[in-house]
Amino acid sequence: MKSIKFLSLLIPGVPLTFSCEVTKAENDIQKKPNIVVIMADDLATNELSCYGGKNVKTTNIDRLANEGILLGNNYASATMSVPIRASLYTGLYPARHGSFQNHKTSYSNIKSVTHYLPDIGYRVGRTGKQHTTPKSVYDFEEIPGFEVNCVSSTANYSTDGIEEFIERDNKPFCLFVCSIHPHAPWTWGNPEEIDADKIVLPPNTVDNAITRNLFRNYLAEVKALDEEVGAVLQVLEKTNTLDNTLVIFLGEQGPQFPFGKWTCYRYGQNSAFIARYPHKIKSKTTSDALVQYEDILPTLIDFGGGEAVDDIDGRSFLKVLYGEHDDHRNWTYGIHNNIPEGTAYPIRSIQDKRYKLIINLTPDVDYFEKHLMNVKNKRSAWASWLESAKTSVVAKELTERYMKRPAVEFYDLKNDSWEMNNLADNKEYASRISVMKSELEKWMAQQGDKGVAMDIEF
Repeated sequence: MKSIKFLSLLIPGVPLTFSCEVTKAENDIQKKPNIVVIMADDLATNELSCYGGKNVKTTNIDRLANEGILLGNNYASATMSVPIRASLYTGLYPARHGSFQNHKTSYSNIKSVTHYLPDIGYRVGRTGKQHTTPKSVYDFEEIPGFEVNCVSSTANYSTDGIEEFIERDNKPFCLFVCSIHPHAPWTWGNPEEIDADKIVLPPNTVDNAITRNLFRNYLAEVKALDEEVGAVLQVLEKTNTLDNTLVIFLGEQGPQFPFGKWTCYRYGQNSAFIARYPHKIKSKTTSDALVQYEDILPTLIDFGGGEAVDDIDGRSFLKVLYGEHDDHRNWTYGIHNNIPEGTAYPIRSIQDKRYKLIINLTPDVDYFEKHLMNVKNKRSAWASWLESAKTSVVAKELTERYMKRPAVEFYDLKNDSWEMNNLADNKEYASRISVMKSELEKWMAQQGDKGVAMDIEF
């Protein structure tokens, strides 16, 4: 109180409540809950045991689901790291943030979470994989401890940097923990714990020995990812911040197997979203509300007490997490431009909870992705699929379907979640396809999406 009286003597007429209000504002900032977003890299959501996976037990990720909410209809608008991470951080679809091709720099005149959250009192840090530029847009405090290079063959980690970041001062924090698991090459974890012969492969997969061995290595990295999640939870518990922190787990896009990453199929777009915050989120809850990565930033702003941002694409779904709303949006959208990951092959998609429409804008050419479909590597999944196709009708159908795609694909997700049966030529769905195509075209126009003209060298 002496300092307050001294201040009033120095500045006559200034009420004592002035300094008290400043102190209250500082206390409000200190009381804000924290945010930790843990993000995987190329995760097949269906392999998590809390999502029904049968191959490995993801104990720590399951814990988040048991103590919070699991969303079944979270979708990535682009199934490549640079575009979808830019969408996560900016709340903008790829055509608007500029990273609408992989490894393409975002526009420099936009804002990200590193601008919006500091404005409402948060320190914003990131550890692990980066993959977004320029620095002026994505101005994270980079925290040491997790591997940055997603193609590293090793992935030792430490949570010491996270602990220091948490305990540095009393301001609330937002921390993104960006794992490189289970991104290829699948060289981390212990595959010896997994019996390749007992793996349950997805129905869109050619079953052969090479694929099973690769899948075993992939699953070992899923387990390694789960261990990292456990380590992050441990440091939150150690620092007594766990229950005052909104912890979100994200799966990013799907795996580097055919029909996953680099496509607009559900295997690539459907992404894990689990949130834990015991003060407001009920344990062991689920939601089928449609959400996209663009909705996550406004949800974080809303959670932190900020005002809605009008000029971004996403909308807060905080009330879905709190169990106050059952639904969020009518449509989710997808965009894929294949350059520089292969030859030009632009794809767009739209879906609701029941139906999925995919438009392949250049159906007269074969799809080609340079990493996955490199046949010089005879031990790759794709090379083994082509070899199996010489004697297997199923393998031949899958490989041809992956390379040669019609202009229009339409799927009933309720009865065909793996999108194995294209209903585009079924007259029963003509009206529905027309409605969804019109909505997709409206979205593209609103976004300034030029379609084929966007999938060019940059």
